[in-house]
Amino acid sequence: MGILYDDVVLVNQSEREGDPSVITVNCPDKTGLGSDLCRIILFFGLSIVRVDVSTDGIWCYIVFWVVGTPKTRWSLLKKRLMGVCPSCSSASGMSYYCAELQSPRPPDVFLLTFCCYDRRGLLHDVTAVLCDLELTIKKVKVSTTPDGKVMDLFFITDTRELLHTKKRQEDTYDQLKSVLGDTMISCDIEMVGSEITGCSQGPSFLPQEIAEDMFSFEILNEHQSRSLACNKASIAVDNLLSPGHTLVQIVCQDHKGLLYDIMRTLKDYNIQISYGRFTSKTKTECELDLFIMQADGKKIVDPSKLNALCSRLQMELCRPLRVALMNRGPDAELLVANPVELSGKGRPIVFYDITLALKMLNVGIFSAEIGRYLIGDREWEIYRVLLDEGNGSGPSRNKIEEAVWKMLMGWE
Repeated sequence: MGILYDDVVLVNQSEREGDPSVITVNCPDKTGLGSDLCRIILFFGLSIVRVDVSTDGIWCYIVFWVVGTPKTRWSLLKKRLMGVCPSCSSASGMSYYCAELQSPRPPDVFLLTFCCYDRRGLLHDVTAVLCDLELTIKKVKVSTTPDGKVMDLFFITDTRELLHTKKRQEDTYDQLKSVLGDTMISCDIEMVGSEITGCSQGPSFLPQEIAEDMFSFEILNEHQSRSLACNKASIAVDNLLSPGHTLVQIVCQDHKGLLYDIMRTLKDYNIQISYGRFTSKTKTECELDLFIMQADGKKIVDPSKLNALCSRLQMELCRPLRVALMNRGPDAELLVANPVELSGKGRPIVFYDITLALKMLNVGIFSAEIGRYLIGDREWEIYRVLLDEGNGSGPSRNKIEEAVWKMLMGWE
């Protein structure tokens, strides 16, 4: 028996603000489904307080208890969650949800170019508009001219796949105009080819000193400020309790996107979850039990594979992102890095959080770039923001670094 289209994802909103709402997902299973769902929930700004996962390898049933805000767009959230669920079979001749079987083509990339007069918080306000419109920033280059003007180049994709239409472009222009007002000088949107997008990225490597400072795990352990890392997680593995599954038990400090960080790690390792339960015990601590197996349906008994998985989970739970403030001549450059999934997806709303933290500190941005770099055996998305510290009377560099980190972790 199939499942009706509207029953793939059910959303039961709480009656009182602050109480958890319940999202139920009932669909065929696939490796990485949990990661895809958690990524969308993170993008919509929801906090996950509890999760139950159950699957037989063919069909899965997932329940999320989440806390939203008065601005949460629940109907749009449901639509996006349904979009990542595998197609459902039809067995009765009724109308069922059947997505096309072929792999989706890469989304079209558009170049949003606009020029305006500079002001504090400008880049965050523009980023917020793009997020509300579901326009995903792939790359960005922002520069400030000596006469106080800003030239912004955003390479974006459209979740709604409508940016090629005149109406969608006009709506984008109107939303930006409503935020920028008379400071906007020009605005243009055009579709670009992959060759232009590739050329805009620049070199695929970072300077050696930056790579060493941000990505050496040994340097992290010895020198990194504890304020810029989560507490070490407790990760226990049991291969005796279940005859067919490896049990992984995690107790760790909570942070924004925690479940996404765990799920994307398992997805990259091609590991399937048969049963799982996540519970947020306090505002700062949570527990997770996962019964997992390899893609071949067997438990993980190879010690080297278990050690590699536990080490990666420990690193992702301790520092899911890298944040550093470095000298660039007389100026300060903020660098934020997050790992890219093997599927090519980056972490959502990172640039939004960075620019919001800087806006709240009243720290100006002179230039900004987003690019992807291969470091070791992993691809990373790197945000490089050259700060405008004015006359030096603003917050200290340590305070800036810590504020950005706390915003990204949801501890603001």
